[in-house]
Amino acid sequence: MSDQDKTALINKVESALDEIRPHLKVDGGNVEVVDITDNFEVKIKWLGNCEVCSMSEMTMKAGIAETLKGKFPQIKGIIAVNGLNAIEADVK
Repeated sequence: MSDQDKTALINKVESALDEIRPHLKVDGGNVEVVDITDNFEVKIKWLGNCEVCSMSEMTMKAGIAETLKGKFPQIKGIIAVNGLNAIEADVK
């Protein structure tokens, strides 16, 4: 994937995450895309209260993975690079 393609995909994923951001912001949290690997794994960073929230795993699977899997069939997984746990979610 070229740098230009990666940047375009990151921007599209960020826009898609806008669907769940209002739910995160209610509890003082947020999420940002850090990178997308050559294997099409999205690396995210929890922000604010999401970084220390015990519900991050559920948010990852039920919110972020579900939001992205229908919009981006090329994405294979999501990895949180910070937070309480190292969380990964497959997008299938």
